[in-house]
Amino acid sequence: QLHQTMSEKNELTKRLSMVQKELQEKESEIKTEISEYKTRLLQAEKEHQDALTEANRKTEAEIEACQDKMNSLEHFISSQKLEIEHLKSNKEELNNSLKEAKQTLGELLKTKVR
Repeated sequence: QLHQTMSEKNELTKRLSMVQKELQEKESEIKTEISEYKTRLLQAEKEHQDALTEANRKTEAEIEACQDKMNSLEHFISSQKLEIEHLKSNKEELNNSLKEAKQTLGELLKTKVR
């Protein structure tokens, strides 16, 4: 019976050793997979950050271009307002001159009729 027990013990020890070896191999595989996933994750994060940085750069450039265009339009509007005021002033002067010319013409016609 001792011999049988020793034999069983040896068999169980062998099995235990095999199971431990399998567990170590599995653990090694899992660690390798984890390392690969971490590498992929870091790469994906870097690509995402690069894309985000590029998108921000483009957006800032578009905003700056829009601000420049808006400033240009504001300047144009301001110059157009000044031109309108100048034209109004000229119109008023011309109207006054026309009124004076009509009065003078009227006076000349009255003088001629007499």
